[in-house]
Amino acid sequence: MKLGKLVFKKPLAIHNNYNFTFCPGCDHGLAIRIVAEVLEELNLCERTIVVSSIGCSVFLNDYYNLDIIEAPHGRALAVATGVKRAKPDKFVFTYQGDGDFASIGLGESMHAMGRGENVSAIVINNTTYGMTGGQGGPTTIIGQVTTTTPQGRKPKLHGYPIKICEIAATFEGVGYIERTTLDSSAQIEKTKKAIKKAFECQMMGAGTSIIEILATCPTNWKLSPKDSHKRVREELTKVFPLGVYKSCS
Repeated sequence: MKLGKLVFKKPLAIHNNYNFTFCPGCDHGLAIRIVAEVLEELNLCERTIVVSSIGCSVFLNDYYNLDIIEAPHGRALAVATGVKRAKPDKFVFTYQGDGDFASIGLGESMHAMGRGENVSAIVINNTTYGMTGGQGGPTTIIGQVTTTTPQGRKPKLHGYPIKICEIAATFEGVGYIERTTLDSSAQIEKTKKAIKKAFECQMMGAGTSIIEILATCPTNWKLSPKDSHKRVREELTKVFPLGVYKSCS
């Protein structure tokens, strides 16, 4: 891909031919690209097995030139557990949404972390069920309007948002946890470093590693891509503070 005089090399983990299937301004494309770059830099492409979940991550097969298993909704870390135990020499990571990880799959996620399964999880948190129409999810913030919270999320009616990194940090079997965003070039670089660190922790056998990425959903938020990233910076990071919550080194 060329941009002016700059040439961006396509990572080996990405298919040569693909059609972009995500909504304009969606951060999934960025996240997928960054993960691919990290896999190539760590020479993991040939021994990686990806477990994708139900949601926007179902499109991973369209992008990754890797071995991929599609898990039932919420069961990504359970499937990843089986893959890693059957093939301990493989590098295994999940790519999940916040609803998949922290709602229907919360039990599977917590027990995998409790066991300290030596796998990595990339969790895309856009505070909504993006693929099925923008319903309120486990991470929907207070006051957020969704199709199932048309007057905004209310604590007494809908409860409070689940904080993935904070919960994960309570498990002894979790080796690395970091929350990042993709709202600027500087944050994109930080996210790439976080993913690389999480993957390196798996290679060290340090237990479960979790990277939560605060991401946009312009279509369901009914905002422009620019305003969506502004919302991430000004609203989401106040509810979900960025940073390293646990380090394996």
